[in-house]
Amino acid sequence: MTQAAYPHIFEPLDLGFTQLKNRILMGSMHTGLEDMGESGYEKMATFFAERAKGGVGMIMTGGIAPNPESIGAAGFDECDSSMLHREDQIPMHRQVTQAVKSADSECKICMQILHPGALAATPNAVSPSGIRSRLSPITPKEMNEEDIESTITDFANCAKLAQQAGYDGVEIIGSAGYLISTFLVEKTNKRTDRWGGSYENRMRLAIEVIKRVRKTVGDNFIIVYRIAAMEMMEDGSSWEEIVQLGKEIEKAGASIISTHFTWHESRVPTIATRVPRAAFASVTGRLRKELTIPMITSNRINTPETAEDVLNKGYADIVSMGRPMLADPDFVKKTASGREDEINTCIGCNQACLDHTFLGKRVSCLVNPRACYESEIELLPTDTVKQIAVVGAGPAGLSFAISAAQRGHKVTLFEASGEIGGHFNLAKVIPGKEEFHETIRYYNRQIELHNIDLRLNTRVGTEELKDWDEVVIATGIKPRIPGIEGIDNSKVFNYHEAIQHPERIGKRVAIVGAGGIGFDVAELLSHAGVSASLDVNVFTREWGIDFENHPRGGVAGVTPQVETSDRELYLLQRKETRVGKTLGVTTGWAHKISLDRKGVNMMAGVQYDKIDDQGLHITHQNEAKVLEVDSVVICAGQESDNELYNAVSAQRDNVHLIGGAELATEIDAKRAIDQGFRLAAAI
Repeated sequence: MTQAAYPHIFEPLDLGFTQLKNRILMGSMHTGLEDMGESGYEKMATFFAERAKGGVGMIMTGGIAPNPESIGAAGFDECDSSMLHREDQIPMHRQVTQAVKSADSECKICMQILHPGALAATPNAVSPSGIRSRLSPITPKEMNEEDIESTITDFANCAKLAQQAGYDGVEIIGSAGYLISTFLVEKTNKRTDRWGGSYENRMRLAIEVIKRVRKTVGDNFIIVYRIAAMEMMEDGSSWEEIVQLGKEIEKAGASIISTHFTWHESRVPTIATRVPRAAFASVTGRLRKELTIPMITSNRINTPETAEDVLNKGYADIVSMGRPMLADPDFVKKTASGREDEINTCIGCNQACLDHTFLGKRVSCLVNPRACYESEIELLPTDTVKQIAVVGAGPAGLSFAISAAQRGHKVTLFEASGEIGGHFNLAKVIPGKEEFHETIRYYNRQIELHNIDLRLNTRVGTEELKDWDEVVIATGIKPRIPGIEGIDNSKVFNYHEAIQHPERIGKRVAIVGAGGIGFDVAELLSHAGVSASLDVNVFTREWGIDFENHPRGGVAGVTPQVETSDRELYLLQRKETRVGKTLGVTTGWAHKISLDRKGVNMMAGVQYDKIDDQGLHITHQNEAKVLEVDSVVICAGQESDNELYNAVSAQRDNVHLIGGAELATEIDAKRAIDQGFRLAAAI
């Protein structure tokens, strides 16, 4: 297929005073580069320029604060460079806009203006009523009339400075639990003046900000307003309020309205891989019927086919794809030229992007570790072509092999099993992680494109590896077998066996180890029916969402209904800490809620005494107990499979050890792929 196969994606959008060349927006993401001063903006310029060159129609930057009270959002410390408040800050931003225009003069770039309100990581945080968010240790100051007026002025000033810096527009975020959205809902707005009480008063700030910004920047400047179409909270907005706000924002001078679905405080997943593709787009479509200006939809749209379908159904005029542009900067270009099978698809794992954001780290991408490091790591053509043997086609070996082949090296990839992917082949069968199929598909295609000599079902030893210029050992990890009495009992399975053959696991199961792999095994064994990530109706039932009637916040009065297997599960850990504490920041809570609703028994501080035909004998809270289970699944960590490396490195030089074979503290595909990529760039 070519561009003609996606007529809606590649149809220009006329905004009157300007037009977008296509309907794909790179949505806003805080990358952490904003917080690194001048050097960060140099890196941002390269980062965004690559996406512009890759064909995207419009780019939205990460959130930029309009005043000192709004800096330090999303886990990052206070930083002057993440704010646009003064003229002397313009040159940093101009680097970014000029780089984008040099890469593609037709690509529009807008700056998101983000005032986090109570979520700002600064002691000077403000909010409508001084109510602390449960996500922040800071109790914000209640804004007075003067504070509100100066904040509106600061939004307008920030937009004007963005215009002077060369941006084509701004996005004003009025969702997610940030400042403007906290004025909109009664939960966080207890005011009795003209900024609180009735909905007309509570939406006044949003409208005044848009009016003041439009007056300041003039007619020929894009203003996007990000509306909270569903907060996913019982005390969120009603449908009537959302429509009313949308119409008033349109009258106030917005060019485009972008829909957002959640507050950070919500307990409904909206961006994780367990969410179905384009799950929320129909809500945008419903609001689009009430308005006349273009609409943007977002959330878990990660393939050209999904984007085209959303546009074809009339759900939106523009599709926002933030994380997919991290994963593959050439997403649009590949789509236009019929190379969809070459796209490195975002799998919604959040491990290197959103998890990093909320931990105050620089963002990157698990499947594309070069993201946000474009000016620091390049895969340059090699001056000396080498014959390289790679042993192990898991994430580390695949990352190295493909990256080295892209540079021009001759790569032979040995894999003992009959397929590539390593532990990704376990992940892809876990309900909610089906997107891992996409990464394996991508790697298979890259192996073909770069003429890598793939040898499946092939074990190699020192003799086969003696004549290569370089040898890379990526043999991965193997399950750790703890020293529990009776570990050789017939009812004991390791996690490999449990995931590959769940039908062999009994009805009463103890899972030893509650890290990521333990949670995945529990998810698989407790699951029944269709995976929620593959069916929007199942997803809405499991998480208590009502798209059809749109109660307050999309969830008010809706009881989650979860289909479960007939197994009784115990998820156990030695540590006294809360079960699930080590899971991903932005996904772990949903994992735990899912298992709670399925009735999985989670126990911390467990001592494993022995396993026998009666079951698993434990000591818990100083009490000896017997869990009379049919099966015990061991998820007690991993060990490096590095025997081959030890043997080969003892006989020759130029041997490299990467991935889990080098360090096996956890199953860590993010680290493995990054390590393989960096070695390939340097070899």
